[in-house]
Amino acid sequence: MSGEQDGPEGRIRRFATIWSRAIFPVTATSLTRPEFEQQLVPLARRLSGALQARIFDAAESQAVGAALIGTHCTDPEALSRTLDCVDAYLVLYCGGDGPQEELRARSARIQHAMAAGFAQALRERTLAEQEAISRAALSARSAVAEALHASEARFRAVFHGAAIGIGIAALDGTVLEVNDALIRMFGGLEHQLRGRNVGEWTHPDDSPHVWKLYEELVRGDREHYRVEKAFYRPDGTVLWTNLTVSLLRDADGQPQYQLALMEDTTERRLLNLRLRYEATHDALTGLPNRTLFFERLDKALAAGTTARFGLCYLDLDGFKTVNDSLGHAAGDRLLVEVADRLQSCATAPGEMVARLGGDEFVALTTGPDTETEVDELAGRIMNALATPIRVDGRELTVRGSIGIVEGPAGERGAAEVLRSADITMYRAKSAGGNRYELADPEADARAITRHGLTTALPAALERGEFFIEYQPLVHLGDGSVRGAEALVRWLHPQHGVIGPDRFIPLAEHTGLIVPLGRWVLEESVRQARLWEARHTDAGPLRVNVNLSPMQLTHPGLVSDTVDILEREGLEPGALCLEVTESALIGADDDLLKPLRRLAEMGVDIALDDFGTGYSNLANLRRLPVSVLKLDRSFTQGMQHFPADPVDLKIVEGIVALAHSLDLAVTVEGVETGAQADQLRELGCDTAQGWYYARPGPPDQLHELALADAIS
Repeated sequence: MSGEQDGPEGRIRRFATIWSRAIFPVTATSLTRPEFEQQLVPLARRLSGALQARIFDAAESQAVGAALIGTHCTDPEALSRTLDCVDAYLVLYCGGDGPQEELRARSARIQHAMAAGFAQALRERTLAEQEAISRAALSARSAVAEALHASEARFRAVFHGAAIGIGIAALDGTVLEVNDALIRMFGGLEHQLRGRNVGEWTHPDDSPHVWKLYEELVRGDREHYRVEKAFYRPDGTVLWTNLTVSLLRDADGQPQYQLALMEDTTERRLLNLRLRYEATHDALTGLPNRTLFFERLDKALAAGTTARFGLCYLDLDGFKTVNDSLGHAAGDRLLVEVADRLQSCATAPGEMVARLGGDEFVALTTGPDTETEVDELAGRIMNALATPIRVDGRELTVRGSIGIVEGPAGERGAAEVLRSADITMYRAKSAGGNRYELADPEADARAITRHGLTTALPAALERGEFFIEYQPLVHLGDGSVRGAEALVRWLHPQHGVIGPDRFIPLAEHTGLIVPLGRWVLEESVRQARLWEARHTDAGPLRVNVNLSPMQLTHPGLVSDTVDILEREGLEPGALCLEVTESALIGADDDLLKPLRRLAEMGVDIALDDFGTGYSNLANLRRLPVSVLKLDRSFTQGMQHFPADPVDLKIVEGIVALAHSLDLAVTVEGVETGAQADQLRELGCDTAQGWYYARPGPPDQLHELALADAIS
């Protein structure tokens, strides 16, 4: 017997027992409590099925809510007690061994669906009763002369037995009759309703047109009206109703009475308010969420051209470190404390704080003087975050970066304002964090352009929008062209030709630098092979290709280079790969291994921008480089005669050191003949710069090399 009680059916019946005990006192049924319980068993069985169904079907739970009306559970208290019972016991008795969090979430959805089904069924029943009452009233009025006592009896039966509240008032507003349902709605004291004037039942939330409709009805200009109206009960609580008021006329058609029908919607309204709150507030911190924030921001921006707004966009610095080191639970507690502090910073009228998600918060202020107020608000936020927050016995120092946007309403949309604040916040973060910055339209435009270029990069490579220009490398001893550096350009459809300084960092950030670098290498090696085939008497021409630090760590660097050289039939000695000095500072053997393998094959490795970073000269011995490219900053002092003696000594020392290590020296940025002469005297090997030629198409290098061969 105990086995049956502990089985699924037994648990369903135990749930039905608890359910019947909870709602039986507020039902209008003539059944006994055990008989009523038997009516709930199939409904409990349906709820159990809905809880454990693979796919949630809201219609099933709505049907259960509607079925309550059929069992005479029309009092909203029955719905409230039912939802409490489902929330507390459905998962316990009908959930089995399933995952508790998922079952609790399913139970919440069942409750919402049951409430909707209950409300719909009650509304349909109420409308049917309203029609019955109206028919009874008309029947009573038409038959009053013939059988007043019979019609009065029928009307009284409907009047007192109705599940909705009914009241009859004179044209001056004095309440003459109220039924039992209306008395219960107002707290159960008939004398506090009968004899009162309806004009006393004003409420601050009344719509402006409610009493205008009332005046039209008592004048006879309107037959009925329907509104949503709140009333104060004698105990001070609020009763929300769907109120329908009809005009009753005498036999001559003159206005005589008012008939009011009231449906109690308080519980339904509270449920809707709770659902609205959950939809517009952050579950963790209780702050307004993104949805409510955008509603307020849209309203502030639509307030008219004389209004202003100020917005602070906050992102916590280093929050990811807290999550990674202490766990998400500690991170959540930190966010709750931050939210409380932010809330205390925005207490003035027109100010609000919201959480957009993660560790991003916004604070909004409105009013005539937001230029000053938003700056003060940002200062209060920074001060509030200055005090360490204690989480799990640790004191955490919280830093934040804030982007501020302030201006007149009506000029920009909410999305544009938030984007500007986001860009400005990242500018503050890039400047070191723990600070706030004001929005700068020019900086916004640059950031938007940068974002546009970033998103356009992949398609640009597929569409062939990149091309390569070549700048000659000239031997300082005899002036001959020995090769060229390949410099990639982007021919953008809107922005024209874009230099590598603008798009290479974006390509590195997105990881596109690897396929782009492979394409540059392929095109450059192919071009070097064409040069070699076109002017064999001019000697071999070497092509220099720049490598990004990200390419150095790519596992396919060596295999890709070998494959390209073999496919094009170019000797490794005709290729030089340029690596910046900063990329090799502190490089370990794993990073240097690919370069060593390429150098062993015969590919030259050049150390680019030498002298601009931390130049550990002793480190040169372990690097697999064969060329030093001296940065142009060392040669700027040689553009005029006489040259800066300090620059001369530095260059002379670097050249001597390089040659002692069997390294060739190439100098960048040669723009005058005086520079070229000085560098030749100092023993530099090759040079490039505008003095010889600007970067250009590959044919330009062919013409220069051919001229050298003829001369």
